[in-house]
Amino acid sequence: MKKIVAFTAIRSEYDLLSSLYKLLNNDENIDLRLIVSGAHLSKTYGYSVKDIEADGLNILAKIETLLDSDTRASRIKSASILLQSSIDVIANYNPELIIFAGDREEVMVASLIGGYLEIPTIHFFGGDHVEDSHVDNPVRHAASKLSSVHFVSTLEHKKRLIAMGEKEKRIFNIGSIALDKFKSEEIFSKKEIFKRFNVKKEFEKFAIVIFHPIPIERDKSAQIFENILIALRSKGISAFVSYPNIDPGNKDIIEVIEKYRGDNNFIFYKNQPRKMFLSIYKNAEFIIGNSSSGVLESASIPIGAINVGHRQTRRRSNENLFFIDSSLEKIQETIDIVTSESFKEKLKFVSNIYGDGNSAQKAYELIINTNFKDYIFKDEDALRLKWIKF
Repeated sequence: MKKIVAFTAIRSEYDLLSSLYKLLNNDENIDLRLIVSGAHLSKTYGYSVKDIEADGLNILAKIETLLDSDTRASRIKSASILLQSSIDVIANYNPELIIFAGDREEVMVASLIGGYLEIPTIHFFGGDHVEDSHVDNPVRHAASKLSSVHFVSTLEHKKRLIAMGEKEKRIFNIGSIALDKFKSEEIFSKKEIFKRFNVKKEFEKFAIVIFHPIPIERDKSAQIFENILIALRSKGISAFVSYPNIDPGNKDIIEVIEKYRGDNNFIFYKNQPRKMFLSIYKNAEFIIGNSSSGVLESASIPIGAINVGHRQTRRRSNENLFFIDSSLEKIQETIDIVTSESFKEKLKFVSNIYGDGNSAQKAYELIINTNFKDYIFKDEDALRLKWIKF
């Protein structure tokens, strides 16, 4: 039996790989265990470990890592707790493979442990790049250099990893696994959504707002977030509004949420089960904020997407997405565009450059058929790669 460990610390990242986890968990020749940490174990952020348990997955360890702080130091302190607490858990379980996704601190922890314990690792979403000055971007690249194998979303991402000195044989372009849930998951009707939120008056039409803080905008993140709410209200558009992630600056955004909590135009929510989140998303008129979901996933519905501010800057995007500055006027102007009938007509012809929604199956087949021990040791030197010219 092949023993596999997956690291997960936040609902959004867990949902990216949930389709793959189901395939692995249903295979009698695979023993999949999860190390669960971070926001999953916080009631402030929705205690989403309950969703993992509801999916029937086996949890190897629950590691509480969040500090009651939103300072710059808090994330690296949380990472150190996860590292210290995971080493012996992994060493004692002795898996044949470690998998992880994205660009947050847990991928650094997982890739470090895999490297030093000589356990093969698979990094999902390597080779992506965002010019928003967020530390997550170099963390993604550092984790890639520490990882044995890469399951990437696009040819561009594959080329970037090769330019970083990774051998082509380590890189598998499977498309974005984030899209699989849009193809496979059933959703609630609009009426059922409002019933489950215990809301008497349904929104006729609504947007979904997901906005997170980043360091380059920390001093004005709250104002940008409030501009989004003001713009929506000025246009008579209601919205489901997500709480921010755990990054520094989140408390300023939560203060704005508290300010608007009594406004009937908005329903504020913390982490929701996958089916509910997808139901809100698929029933929305458009998505606005700065979440990677707008970049990667919205074209698969398809709906319009508005990315406000620096987060996600210059990330490869689909034709349904607008990158805009954070002024109230620009937000209002772009809302007019994505709600216009002419734009909705264009959406009918949008396809997603990130994949076809069948990436989990591709990843599963590679995992069960590949001997990853052949990929543990890395000796490649970028200066010796013949296809890179200086």
